[in-house]
Amino acid sequence: MLPLKDNVPTRTFPLVTVALIAANVAVFLWEEQRFAPRVSRYSFYPCDVVDSCVGVGKHLPWYEGVFSGMFMHAGWTHLLGNMLFLWIFGNNVEDSMGKLRFVVFYIGGGIAAMLAQTAVTLHYAGAVGESVPNLGASGAIAAVLGAYFVLLPGAKVLTWIVIVIREVPAFLFLGVWLAFQLWEGGAALTHPQSGGGVAIFAHVGGFVFGVLTVNLFKVRRPLAPRW
Repeated sequence: MLPLKDNVPTRTFPLVTVALIAANVAVFLWEEQRFAPRVSRYSFYPCDVVDSCVGVGKHLPWYEGVFSGMFMHAGWTHLLGNMLFLWIFGNNVEDSMGKLRFVVFYIGGGIAAMLAQTAVTLHYAGAVGESVPNLGASGAIAAVLGAYFVLLPGAKVLTWIVIVIREVPAFLFLGVWLAFQLWEGGAALTHPQSGGGVAIFAHVGGFVFGVLTVNLFKVRRPLAPRW
């Protein structure tokens, strides 16, 4: 399922959401110029937390890589998919929280996602899986999805489903998205050699963070759906 737009307006221009999209695109364009060495140096490595890295070159310490890694991407598909989700769901969450609170929430969601992924990686993956670089805004954006799930469950999301386009209630769209993440996560636990075995838990961790903390960050209700 690919979201195309929702039916919820905003009070003001979503400046922070647009700025985050611009930052992610700018970092990726910079990253692409020397892709392999920059991914290697600026990604986040779970192994760094317990000093178990295998075959990993010079890179930022984990407490810096957790921030740089959440603005990097593995390719254009990874980047564009993440930015589409951020654009559709981020503007209304920003509208509910306000600009500064949304920035703090977004970064907090990215950190929570990395922590969740790291905890599962260190428990299941072994030294090789722990040494796989982690990068991408997916965890922080998953937190945005979790917040949207709580704030606007009755909104409609225009969705491309295989060969048809349909409006889907937000709670259903995001529920299916989460169920897919959990299914993928279960497969990763039984086959931890696949992609380090646990990358999907960044999405789950971010989503749970969003659900649990949205009411701590919001300062007003989002606007009602247009129809």
